[in-house]
Amino acid sequence: MDRRNTLQAIALGLGALPLLGAAQDAWPSKPIKIIAPVAPGGGVDLVARTMGDRLGRVLGQSFIVDNQSGGGGTIAAQLVTRAAPDGYTLMLGYVGTHGTNPAVRKLPYDAVNGFTAIGMVGGTPNVLVVNPALPVQSVKEFVAHLKANPARLSYGSAGQGTLTHLVMEQFKEDSQTFMVHVPYRGIGPAIVDVLGNQTQAMFPGLAAALPHISARKIRPLAVTGARRHRLLPEVPTMAELGFKGFDGVQWYGIMGPAKMSAAIVSRLNTEINQLINTPELRDKLASEALDTMPMTSEQFASYIKTDIDKWSRLVKARKIDLE
Repeated sequence: MDRRNTLQAIALGLGALPLLGAAQDAWPSKPIKIIAPVAPGGGVDLVARTMGDRLGRVLGQSFIVDNQSGGGGTIAAQLVTRAAPDGYTLMLGYVGTHGTNPAVRKLPYDAVNGFTAIGMVGGTPNVLVVNPALPVQSVKEFVAHLKANPARLSYGSAGQGTLTHLVMEQFKEDSQTFMVHVPYRGIGPAIVDVLGNQTQAMFPGLAAALPHISARKIRPLAVTGARRHRLLPEVPTMAELGFKGFDGVQWYGIMGPAKMSAAIVSRLNTEINQLINTPELRDKLASEALDTMPMTSEQFASYIKTDIDKWSRLVKARKIDLE
């Protein structure tokens, strides 16, 4: 009897395998959460909601954006690393959570091994801007002015260790100039003070700077990235001006917990790349100065590691210590 029961149990177990496979193939069978590591509003939240809406349509399930701000993205990132890797908890990661923060701080999460890189969405360049009262019209003139006025100028940033801080420190390192760093709590107040000439320069993201550039309240001198931006075709890239390595951008991408199913990652990556290649979504993101950056999941994972390594080298060279 024991042998017969054992054989029956094995047979029943084997018979259930197709059902288990079918359950996996049925993904997604319930709503999917995208954790946004910021409060509602702003670029990160916008990209999370835009991608959640589009992915929900093509996958036939609701995508719910869960805003978890705090700790510069640390709270959100920890929630994702602790979630089940079943494809029902994702995150809108960005240069802060998976680029600059890992370079400047000891974090309670592993930005590389604690996540599955699923798909890059896109990025917006940074733009070197100065107050129009400054008697410079180009980067060359700006560098000369800085060298003629050592320690008399200051620049603002969105905070210690942010991209707006590190890109300007990269500029100071490469140009062998000095400016006093004035960190703010966010990009808004930092821009207000450069408009008012309390600080003289900044390296904000193009999306945040563009309205003020259009109104001629700040003067653009150069942009980061591999090519000139279509919204500022007359403004040269840093590379054109002889500054190498200024290819960093404010990037955004979809990721999940480590050890996600390869099949789910592949499907999500395919859908993300197809979506960001549609004219409608490309145009919507372009209105926010964001260029799409389609990648495979492997390319995205490599991009994250390279970005962290780059900023880590700069932090070491500039002796930036935020601990």
